Amino acid sequence: MNTALSWIKAYVPELSCEDQEYCDAMTLSGTKVEGFERLDKNLDKIVVGQIVSIEPHPDATKLVVCQVNVGSETIQIVTGAPNVQVGQKVPVVLDGGKVAGGHDGGPLPEEGITIKAGKLRGVPSYGMMCSIEELGSNREMYPEAPEEGIYVFEDDVEVGADAVELLGFRDTVFEYEITSNRVDCYSVLGIAREAAATFRKPFIPPVVKETGNGEDVNDYVSVEVKDTDLCTRYCARVCKNIKIGPSPKWMQRRLAASGIRPINNLVDITNYVMEEYGQPMHAFDLDLVAGHKIIVRRAMDGDEFQTLDGQMRKLDSEVLMICDAEKEIGIAGIMGGENSKITDEVKTVLFEAATFNGPNIRKSAKRVGLRTDASGKFEKGLDPRNAEAAINRACQLIEELGCGEVVSGMVDVKVPLAPLRRIAFEPERINSLLGTEVSAEEMLEIFAREDLEYDAEARELIIPSFRQDLVGFADIAEEIARFYGYDKIPTTLPSGEATAGKLSYKLRIEQKARDIAEYCGFSQGMCYSFESPKVFDKLLIPADDKLRQTVTISNPLGEDFSVMRTVSLNGMLTSLATNYNRRNKNVKLYELGNIYLPKAVPVTELPEERMQFTLGFYGDGDFFTLKGVVEEFFESVGMHKKVDYDPQAGKTFLHPGRQALIVYEGTVVGYLGEVHPEVLDNYDIGTRAYVAVIDMPAMIPYTTFDRKYTGIAKFPAVSRDISMVVPKSIMVGQIEKVIAQRGGKILESYSLFDIYEGSQIKEGYKSVAYSITFRAKDRTLEENDITAAMKKILNGLEQMGIELRQ
Repeated sequence: MNTALSWIKAYVPELSCEDQEYCDAMTLSGTKVEGFERLDKNLDKIVVGQIVSIEPHPDATKLVVCQVNVGSETIQIVTGAPNVQVGQKVPVVLDGGKVAGGHDGGPLPEEGITIKAGKLRGVPSYGMMCSIEELGSNREMYPEAPEEGIYVFEDDVEVGADAVELLGFRDTVFEYEITSNRVDCYSVLGIAREAAATFRKPFIPPVVKETGNGEDVNDYVSVEVKDTDLCTRYCARVCKNIKIGPSPKWMQRRLAASGIRPINNLVDITNYVMEEYGQPMHAFDLDLVAGHKIIVRRAMDGDEFQTLDGQMRKLDSEVLMICDAEKEIGIAGIMGGENSKITDEVKTVLFEAATFNGPNIRKSAKRVGLRTDASGKFEKGLDPRNAEAAINRACQLIEELGCGEVVSGMVDVKVPLAPLRRIAFEPERINSLLGTEVSAEEMLEIFAREDLEYDAEARELIIPSFRQDLVGFADIAEEIARFYGYDKIPTTLPSGEATAGKLSYKLRIEQKARDIAEYCGFSQGMCYSFESPKVFDKLLIPADDKLRQTVTISNPLGEDFSVMRTVSLNGMLTSLATNYNRRNKNVKLYELGNIYLPKAVPVTELPEERMQFTLGFYGDGDFFTLKGVVEEFFESVGMHKKVDYDPQAGKTFLHPGRQALIVYEGTVVGYLGEVHPEVLDNYDIGTRAYVAVIDMPAMIPYTTFDRKYTGIAKFPAVSRDISMVVPKSIMVGQIEKVIAQRGGKILESYSLFDIYEGSQIKEGYKSVAYSITFRAKDRTLEENDITAAMKKILNGLEQMGIELRQ
């Protein structure tokens, strides 16, 4: 939507602001301005001059020397324009002035062209007379301009006057981005109403007076609407004794500024009203309308129709047509027909203003391959009350411009108009929603600027029909926000019973899992929840395993996506395989995703969804590297107790000697291990790979983000080292469990620092060495305290068959 500021000011006469100020204010109040352009941005020092005399150039047959009166003086100008005559009043660029471009009508230079005094073939010239192209426009927008040569003003203009002002170039054209729900703003009146409300200025729309010659329009034409679902209102008026001619300059200038080419007074009036009211109109030559009857109906499948552009259009039964008693004469809401077009010989005109079904117009325009300015407006759903106002405005202009004689009355075929919408006025609720303290009086003043009426008795706002976007309380509150000023709304905390939003506890645990994985060098992956039943064979899962009991998809994309996964490893191993086969050397991936465990097969209720934290890698590292990542995660979520590992995991897809269940306080919370070599072959991974899976629902009950501060130790620590000969069947975890249980309250820490197997150790045994640290929080430990604690530890180890190494 483009509008000239001068046209807006015609309805908001007190509006006075700079272009950028207008742009910013309108955008902030909700009518977004995409940009603007000054029509006179490259025009300077251009006045009306009158040619006093013309003499031949002494050295050029195609040039003449003119003496031109520019008001303050008479200057000499050399020109080659073929249409110059003595007495003509023309636009003249004075020395140092600027024009928009060259006379050839090519692309306009960004900075314009500066005109300087000089000599042409030896004769001094102190300015330039301009063509319409040099002023930045063309003959399409200024049809009175000659085909070649300089522009010539009418005789009544004043010599020395501002030529740019007279041509309508002292103006700014604004481009708006109008949302589809604001149909009223697809009109100059709609934009002007918004501008008046934004700048708190009076809005003065045109006053439409009653027109008519006393005759009855029903004696000239009748209207029948057969498809009222597609045409809710059809208004028709008749004008006779039509006199075709140019429209007045003010109308031409406003249309040209909006990008519409002036044609003649009749066509210009329909275009003018369409831009002014946002209501497309069409004019038929009534003498070409058979039977002087209009019938609005659907087309027949297979029909063809020639539109005004001369093209044959194929129709079907979903396209609404305007017909007379014998034939189709227009495609409703899109374009009229060649068989009823207005010509210079027209005597009687039938004006049409209607309201059509918006979606149908959009689809019809697509079907016939023709989208017009009219269809672009109709497809958004127009206000049926606007049709009457627009057609009356057009008839008023017919009379005012002396274009013809208006027949009294209007044929109006319509479905019953819906009553005006009412919305309760609740100022306290509006302020509560917005966080403002706007008084009820100020709110009503804002609504009045928008032409919303207030029923004080019912405490309701009466919504005008052109505001189809106002349907509920939130819409009313938005009107207050945008005209009160979004920038004036203070920053406040949400009010109400709800607390400030934050992540749930479950999501905080999952976020911590991401943080630890990425801190340890893992990258996040996303895997499909849909898998193939063949996955279980690739993972060596036994035929009777519960993991093979799956939720089957009723409409799968294919066999490869036909079941919901019950184990998260397939996606991880597939991703590792992809990276391995693309020769990525060290790859670490993690995923947080659900598995889906049916409660019964066949499925009778929703399956259990369990979030799995899956880690997988190959390259640098081993089983213990992955174990360290798992323990880092447990430590970060408050699981400070010792994690146990059960080597009897029984996972068929893991290496039988390098796997373990992860056990915390007697609950299995996951597993980890090296991937079975056969599984690696199934996934085409040619190196060792390691995986860990943590069942988040199982571990979350043991997590906490509570932290207790412990001060720096005030008393010294005492360390003891022990070296033991241990049967190979005993794991260090069992040893550490004994140390933790028997070390007592003074045990601070212990750490494994050596494991040795060799010829110096008897067969079936290994050497294991630990460093154990003791400290009391309230005193310095004595030797007796250390000896007693060590004795308990050693007794427990001896019961396991462990000997101290001598």
